Amino acid sequence: MSRKSFFWRTGVWSLMNLAIIGFIFAAVVYIYLSSNLPSIDSLKNIQLQIPLQIYTSDNKLIGVFGDMRRNPVTLEQIPKPLVQALLATEDQRFFEHSGVDIFGLGRAGLQLLRTGTKAEGGSTITMQVARNFFLSRKKTYMRKINEILLAFKIERYMSKSKILELYLNAVYFGYHAYGVSAAAEVYYGKKLQDLTLGEMATIAGLPQAPSRLNPINDPAAAKERRNHVLSRMLAADFINKAQYEKAIHEPMTATYHGHKIAVNAPYVAEMVREAMVQQFGDDAYTKGYKVYTTIDSNLQVAASQSLHKNLLAYDQRHGFRGNFKSLDLSKLRQASERLKALKQIPTINDLRPALILSIRDRAAVALIQNGEVVTIPWEGLAWTGRRTVKDIVRPGNIVWLDQKNNHWQLVQIPEAEAGFIALNPKNGAIKALVGGFNFYKSSFNRVTQAERQPGSSFKPFIYAAGLEKGYTLATIINDAPIVLEDPSIGEWRPQNYTHEFYGPTRIHIGLMKSRNLVSIRLLDLVGIPYTVKFIERFGFKSEQIPKTLSLALGTASVTPLQLTVAYATFANGGFKIDPYIIEKITDSSDKLIAQSNPPVACDACDAPQKAKRVISAELAYMITMVLKDVIQHGTATPAKVLGRSDIAGKTGTTNDQVDAWFAGFNNNIVATAWLGFDLNKSLHEYSVTTALPMWIDFMRVALAGQPEESMSMPEGIVTMSIDSETGALTSADDPDAVSEIFMKEHLPTEQGDSMGSASSDDDIEQPLF
Repeated sequence: MSRKSFFWRTGVWSLMNLAIIGFIFAAVVYIYLSSNLPSIDSLKNIQLQIPLQIYTSDNKLIGVFGDMRRNPVTLEQIPKPLVQALLATEDQRFFEHSGVDIFGLGRAGLQLLRTGTKAEGGSTITMQVARNFFLSRKKTYMRKINEILLAFKIERYMSKSKILELYLNAVYFGYHAYGVSAAAEVYYGKKLQDLTLGEMATIAGLPQAPSRLNPINDPAAAKERRNHVLSRMLAADFINKAQYEKAIHEPMTATYHGHKIAVNAPYVAEMVREAMVQQFGDDAYTKGYKVYTTIDSNLQVAASQSLHKNLLAYDQRHGFRGNFKSLDLSKLRQASERLKALKQIPTINDLRPALILSIRDRAAVALIQNGEVVTIPWEGLAWTGRRTVKDIVRPGNIVWLDQKNNHWQLVQIPEAEAGFIALNPKNGAIKALVGGFNFYKSSFNRVTQAERQPGSSFKPFIYAAGLEKGYTLATIINDAPIVLEDPSIGEWRPQNYTHEFYGPTRIHIGLMKSRNLVSIRLLDLVGIPYTVKFIERFGFKSEQIPKTLSLALGTASVTPLQLTVAYATFANGGFKIDPYIIEKITDSSDKLIAQSNPPVACDACDAPQKAKRVISAELAYMITMVLKDVIQHGTATPAKVLGRSDIAGKTGTTNDQVDAWFAGFNNNIVATAWLGFDLNKSLHEYSVTTALPMWIDFMRVALAGQPEESMSMPEGIVTMSIDSETGALTSADDPDAVSEIFMKEHLPTEQGDSMGSASSDDDIEQPLF
């Protein structure tokens, strides 16, 4: 054998051995790596991260929570040109390879050899799916190998259409948008089917570099990338020349679009978010839960508008404050600079921040955030009480504007705050809730968190305790001056809000006219321990209730929600209901997860759960009749403007006019309005001009088109004629006679006995005065 032949044969055998060893080594590595690859079974039933969505009872969006903005769609729901645009730029041979594009990998390998650096390239859509769902984004050789192996595995177990659908729903497009549907909403505020070809190409160009090529951050770079996508589509015959020319001349119109909130209810959304996190932890933000609340969209809008309108009106009545923030216009000479500075100021509700540019004799000229220059006429400035425009605003001032009666009006952000709540008295479903003037100015929920003194709006519970113990609406209490020693305040000389005294007064009149001295004497007659125990039936806690005679004037500390629930007991005929705001919860596939089943206020009905009766139907009826008189003849007569006889309620103003309340109801809805300062300053107004108008504006909407429905008289109530002055029984033909209602067990026993059967109750305490 020649020396040359020996070396040749030895070389061949050596190469073959090396090949075998290499093959065995590669097989071992493959087996090892494959055994450590994650299972792709999860991809078949993948749970994409979808944010929490919160809706009204009539399916209108009120809130979304979660870092990822995603709206999964099927492949059939995605326009074909958008799919083609992504294929043209990300993986043109997607339907030809088996998960890995050898040519693409070859190009990436050559780049590595030439430059010595790892670069993007060679990653097919299947490899990107593998990376997005199973691997980190850190660029390493091992990740790339795992990516390739996973891609082969995915292609063996899943169809091309399913892989493509996963990719189109998972890929990141910037601004927290994951998937093509979310991208269309974020950048264009559109549904997928409404996108133009140029917009589709812009979206398709984003996955390579969502920040650098973003049409909001850098329109020029995004435009260049869009045109590249379009040229790839043209080269692949996905579009023709005419479509290409039209698309490349489309203007770049992308702007950020937040979630399309249909109903403004941020306090409600936050309440639901907290409840969901408490129940599901961090999964609440990612599992695609949909929460349907009890909120009625029309009533929620009415509550918001009523609160905003009346709080602004109150603020305006108390004068112009001025004290505007200002910008130095000499340093902001360009209109673009001024607009940029103005856009840093958030809008508050419907009030728009504006920059005063110049002033005239009877007007001011201002720039608003959409770039428009508007004129504020004297009609929009005169309310300030100043004589000239220059006494009101100066160029450079940042002010707030509202559009009223076809002209711009200067407004102030109120310093006072307010809260409003309405619920169904039969089951506790909250129909509307507004926790303050603006959630983003103050997220403190004054409906559920603010414990305030309810003032005279608390008196119905004091009177209800008296009637429960045996006194009647005809009982006479002396409305006369008294001096008391109160442990909390020392010597106390309570007065009526009119600063007058009215002498012997029937309990009916005492509550209807909100007579303080009658309330105090009645509480003393009934006894504080008995009254406190009785009041707890309505849901108030003992620690919220002072154990002194000042309780008669509403010195307890309660939230508007608590007061509303308590009033619901009168409205529903005597039952304690539990308030709730979540009607049902579904998962991302609309499968029912939870359904509310609240106790219902009824004696004889088919409800699965019945609310607990805490007072008799007769007692609820009697208090309701007096509270109707509060509106017809008492302290809330402005509510007569609603033109209804089935509404009842009570005003409440605390000492020094710190808090103003109105709580009112009919059979189907109970609502409470509160207005005050967070820091307990005097409003210098009573509830009749503050909280009551808010309640009226809301109820005008809530009761529109609703037939009157008054509470039926219970069997245990009888009507008798009494003397209007003495409360004694009299004949119906007596010219001083009035009709009064009594419980059968507490009837007056003889003419002239206005105390009725209460006089025989051994537990009744004697007054201290």
